[in-house]
Amino acid sequence: MSQMRSGILMRLVPILLPIILLSPLRGQLTSAEIDHLVEDAMEKFTVAGVAVGVVKDGEIIHAKGYGVKSVDTGEKVDEHTSFAIASNSKAFTSAALAILVEEGLLSWQDRVVDHIPEFKMYNDYVTQNFNIQDLLTHRSGLGLGAGDLQKWPSGSDFTIADMLVNFQHFEPVSAFRTKYDYDNILYLVAGEVIKRVSGMPWEEFVKEKIMHPLGMNHSYTLSPSMLNVENIASPHVPVNSILKSVPHYEIDPEKINGAAGNVLSSAVDMCKWMLAHLNSGRYGEKLTKQLFSAESQREMWKIHSTIDSKPYSGYTTHFYGYGLGWRLCDLNGNFCVYHTGDYTGMYSKTMMFPDLDLGMVVLTNSYYGGDELREAVTLSIADSYMGLDDSGWISKYLARHQSRSGGAQAEVLRVWQTVENASDTHIQPDDYTGVYEDPWFGKVRIFLKEDQLWFSSLRSPALTGPMYFYKGNAFAIKWLKREMDADAFAVFSLDEEGVATHIRMKGISPDIDFSYDFQDLNFTRVD
Repeated sequence: MSQMRSGILMRLVPILLPIILLSPLRGQLTSAEIDHLVEDAMEKFTVAGVAVGVVKDGEIIHAKGYGVKSVDTGEKVDEHTSFAIASNSKAFTSAALAILVEEGLLSWQDRVVDHIPEFKMYNDYVTQNFNIQDLLTHRSGLGLGAGDLQKWPSGSDFTIADMLVNFQHFEPVSAFRTKYDYDNILYLVAGEVIKRVSGMPWEEFVKEKIMHPLGMNHSYTLSPSMLNVENIASPHVPVNSILKSVPHYEIDPEKINGAAGNVLSSAVDMCKWMLAHLNSGRYGEKLTKQLFSAESQREMWKIHSTIDSKPYSGYTTHFYGYGLGWRLCDLNGNFCVYHTGDYTGMYSKTMMFPDLDLGMVVLTNSYYGGDELREAVTLSIADSYMGLDDSGWISKYLARHQSRSGGAQAEVLRVWQTVENASDTHIQPDDYTGVYEDPWFGKVRIFLKEDQLWFSSLRSPALTGPMYFYKGNAFAIKWLKREMDADAFAVFSLDEEGVATHIRMKGISPDIDFSYDFQDLNFTRVD
């Protein structure tokens, strides 16, 4: 009897094995289940619109829009709606450099000064040894977001010429090439390298050499106001818990390039971008065309800077670091390549598992809530393909969102309550008014307007607002441009006569975006 059963089983194996192999892994989310996941997340978080794309085994298996492009128009998001992907643009910059390396126009180890002689860092050794890969790997020795106020908020008059030399005015926080500290401005230097080596501005190079070949027809390298395009999502921020649309962050390509974060793209186009990476740079019918080589892919997906933390809780992780425009780690033994993108009113995330031939992108057009939504959605989809049980990521990130925003809001409210209760009768406004100058940020003016002290940056006009006495010699600045959510302290130093001589600054909210690097400013009175 046992021999008969064994014989039957042996005959069934060739029939059953293909069925088993072709069956989806337990728990893989279907397209309808992804719909439900996103809709559930949108109910939990304050988000106007979302687009999600998933690729698996060389195919786009899900690309869809949810919600609205703008609360003002109510127009629906679709799979071709373009969102600002912010720092997910960095991978386009590294790929552009890889293409130039393969064309023999530069080497990854070329010194930056060989292509940009005026480039200057904080000491001569670093200046003379800074190479192309150092521009992409966040290991310069400078602090988090150093110099970002040159490009953030939009509307400043800083140019790439300023940025190439302003690094000399920053104090390093670590030894060169020893520590990871995320940087944006050095990616703009990388964009300038692309321009000088290729003769094409970064915007044109990425469009012609990457987007056009891949058929990314709803992707752009210019700011929305420079495009004759309608299907673009508007950024949103919450005002009194109600989403309001705000202007796009925009840059003038005549002043600076968009290499750190100016790409606009859609769910479908980002799927095409992921497929090219998952196929080691190959694309087109039967993958007969090559955007970049497998060797370049390995270089971009190799850890160049280690990161001393864990990317995500809840997984076993053995390594974590930064490659060339990508973060790299393992999650429960699965190699993971990802990046995020953030700026006012826009959040995005690209995440790939090369060994699973899997990629996901989530694009959102809402600040506060959008970041937790992108994480919850991508990790939920990833877990389903890794065969993991439902971890309840939406609930976990909702709790994190409430805790983080609640703590930050409480601190901000405490500061403004202190301001309201403070007595500034001892303040002599004339002791503070005047012109102050920082070596890299330039001049600001402290002036009286209807008996109220005001702060105004001459080079970044958006940084203008009234100053309210807080404590001692500290004032709280409330910027007129409220969507920035970046109110700041101005702390004065006084001489023996009680007259202000210097100003140092810091953000009020503990959750302030790191690109508001007020802490790096050191103003001296000049008038």
